[in-house]
Amino acid sequence: MDSINKKLHGELQFKTSLFSDIDLYLFNEGNHLEIYKKLGAHKRVVEGVVGYNFAVWAPNARGVSVVGDFNNWDGRVHKMRCLGNSGIWEIFIPGVKDLSPYKFEIHPEKGKLFLKSDPYGSFFELRPANASLTYNSQYVWESSRINPVDIYSQPVAIYEMHLGSWRKKDGAFLNYREIADLLIPYLKATGFNWVEFMPLTEHPLDSSWGYQTTGFFAPTSRYGTPDDCRFLIDSLHKNKIGVILDWTPAHFPKDNFGLYLFDGTHLYEHSHPHKRDHPDWKTAIFNYGRYEVSNFLIASALSWIEGYNVDALRIDGVASMLYLDYSRKPGEWIPNIYGGRENIEAVEFLKKLNTVIYNKFPYSFTIAEESTSWPMVSHPVHNGGLGFGFKWNMGWMHDTLYYFSRDPIYRKYHQNTLTFSLLYAFSENFVLPLSHDEVVYGKKSLLSKMPGDEWKKLANLRLLLSYMYCHPGKKLLFMGGEFGQINEWTYDREIEWHLLEKTEHQQIKKFISDLNSLYKSEKALFEVDFQHSGFEWLDFSDWESSIISFIRRSNLKEDFIIAVFNFTPVPRYRYRIGVPTKRNYKEIFNSDSVFYGGSNLGNLGMVQSENFSSHNRPFSISITIPPLACIILKPYQ
Repeated sequence: MDSINKKLHGELQFKTSLFSDIDLYLFNEGNHLEIYKKLGAHKRVVEGVVGYNFAVWAPNARGVSVVGDFNNWDGRVHKMRCLGNSGIWEIFIPGVKDLSPYKFEIHPEKGKLFLKSDPYGSFFELRPANASLTYNSQYVWESSRINPVDIYSQPVAIYEMHLGSWRKKDGAFLNYREIADLLIPYLKATGFNWVEFMPLTEHPLDSSWGYQTTGFFAPTSRYGTPDDCRFLIDSLHKNKIGVILDWTPAHFPKDNFGLYLFDGTHLYEHSHPHKRDHPDWKTAIFNYGRYEVSNFLIASALSWIEGYNVDALRIDGVASMLYLDYSRKPGEWIPNIYGGRENIEAVEFLKKLNTVIYNKFPYSFTIAEESTSWPMVSHPVHNGGLGFGFKWNMGWMHDTLYYFSRDPIYRKYHQNTLTFSLLYAFSENFVLPLSHDEVVYGKKSLLSKMPGDEWKKLANLRLLLSYMYCHPGKKLLFMGGEFGQINEWTYDREIEWHLLEKTEHQQIKKFISDLNSLYKSEKALFEVDFQHSGFEWLDFSDWESSIISFIRRSNLKEDFIIAVFNFTPVPRYRYRIGVPTKRNYKEIFNSDSVFYGGSNLGNLGMVQSENFSSHNRPFSISITIPPLACIILKPYQ
């Protein structure tokens, strides 16, 4: 074995390299889309000997070694060789076993040597330990990604969740496989057809929610192994549930073992603090203009789509990437070359990221969490956009929650707040988010935001969710909202499952299940979300009664529904609205149903149109609108 070691570490090392000249060229150019299959630790057989190939990018290091249990963490044993001028260091070490902890020992140009985890590591020790672990996946997929022909014309009901606080077992985290056994029947029972995971990428602190990523290629070991994670995603796909992963290229933490000052220099981050330091999160901002850094991030995104069959990525913190003055005071930011505040390097990175993802994986998509008025976020790059598939509609979320937090007696003064979103609803491909960000830090849970006594709070919550499902745009609801969680979400305890022992919370869960079922069955509610032809106002001007009504249409003009909303606790009898055709109209949904805890007012299942014009329509119907409720009507026969 000693002779083999000497041979492999000596003159044959270059011959056994994983890297060709074109690999090195493409990486330094920023265009190696499969660099994650080269950099990091990969199991190989060389000259008949099984071991692991280690490679790392550290262009400013004087020397790099691999250290681990296999060499007693002695950096003198396995010194790496630099491949030309690429900045990549590499070594093959025979005999290294699976699940062996390792780090890179970096010898900087100046100062003492230090240890770093693998930037491309596929698995990590359980926190607070932070060494990378060698890992060789044995998973055999039994399903494929969700591949809709056109996601924009499909129903998308997203259940956003944090794995660590969804369910616990005796106060401890569940394994990915245990989560699969519980989550899938729950999603099927409540009717959500997509799930969005807050970051599964490795991160150092449970209290960070996962958004301060240290392992951009690794699922967190809190919940099991990478193959356990694959099992969860595979199981979801086998049950026709799509998977969206939160992904965080906007920043990274400054932990000593991570990317910050990786080779003793500001390698992944900018050197100037006005470009480097994120003022809100006390983290570092990537240097998007450096080709190898851009390549690192794009490779991370692709590795989750290819290696874990993730269907979509929701990109966190896009607004903070787009603006050089984001959360900065005058004098704390550096203008771009044109004197503006736009981060040109980040813009180009996002365009390239989206272009690559859609070219390589046409049925995948990306979602931007972008809270400003940056134009054409969800428009194709070739049309001048940023190239995202969707954008979170933060304006709709803020305005809607503000409106619902008002006492109904004052809502008539805020009707424009409620209806304003329809002025720009078709400017982007919007997702309507009632996300985790809205139920933390003193903002209260969705139910607790609602005014009034318990009955009115529950009715308002049903009304809010009904309004979201009828409004153009795809839907997202954070865990706990589907049964009316009372307290704010917190990362360190599971959501309030005990509430489901109470009838009123069981009724909210029944309500969201029926609402999701209706949403997925009525094409008028989802097929034309992003064009004016899918929406028509009937009346938005009855501010005195706080009532609005509109039509949603599918691609077939004659296929439509009418949604009517009463935002006060006063029932409205013999309320007339115009309708486009002389038909009977069936009440297909009523949020005030006794099955949901409502007062059970309604229209006895059916109303007949009359030859009275109203709201610029040739016909009209006279209806009962229950208190704090939504009714949905559909032409019948």
